[in-house]
Amino acid sequence: MAEFERVHALFDGIWGFGSGDPPITMELMRALSHAGGYVAGAFDGDRLAGASVGFLAAANTLHSHVTGAAAGHGIGLELKLHQRRWALERGLERITWTYDPLVRRNAHFNLAKLGARPLEYLPCFYGVMEDAVNQGDESDRLLTEWPLADPRVAALARREPYDTPVPEGAAVALADVGGRPVAGPVDADTVLVAVPADIEGLRRTDPGTAKAWRHAVRDVLGGLMARGRRVTGFCGKSYYRVERA
Repeated sequence: MAEFERVHALFDGIWGFGSGDPPITMELMRALSHAGGYVAGAFDGDRLAGASVGFLAAANTLHSHVTGAAAGHGIGLELKLHQRRWALERGLERITWTYDPLVRRNAHFNLAKLGARPLEYLPCFYGVMEDAVNQGDESDRLLTEWPLADPRVAALARREPYDTPVPEGAAVALADVGGRPVAGPVDADTVLVAVPADIEGLRRTDPGTAKAWRHAVRDVLGGLMARGRRVTGFCGKSYYRVERA
């Protein structure tokens, strides 16, 4: 339980939930780990620098519920690679998780560095959240799949480059113009959907613009996915690449 207390403190330091509801409780971490779920910590010496918690789901799947790590040290990547090894050792075929589609660094990490692919756009999935990072925002999420044996995923796990260029003729369906979202054409075979440079900063300094981005990405990216379009990458650390199925 002492280690789970450290995970709780780590997550509080990242999200700042204070007296609000944490993403997971110490008791549930204890139960999940005892029942065969995934609870892992990454250490820098004696310091807990990252942690991840997941549970077994249907169809040979591990669902990664929450992962948090100190930024800028590669800890998040090491945690995900450990999670992949753990799942493969148990005969699992994929890992799923949700993330905020407006956070650029997370989109780049999940899609470009790991090779995961979004499956479904989930509007306001957790309701309105009150932690310091998400406070007051609607909790739209992308449900994302990481097919563990996919050649692209395996190559990226070996730290090999895997190029996914933008095809010529791609249209910009949502652009960042002066920091605000501007909709464009969506009828090309390949379209690009921009997200803001720093949505977390916008929530603090310009809530109106942050809300405009939330609804624009929901309408454009969520609308494209609802019509059967596939998100196939994240380009230039700025744009979702969306293609016809």
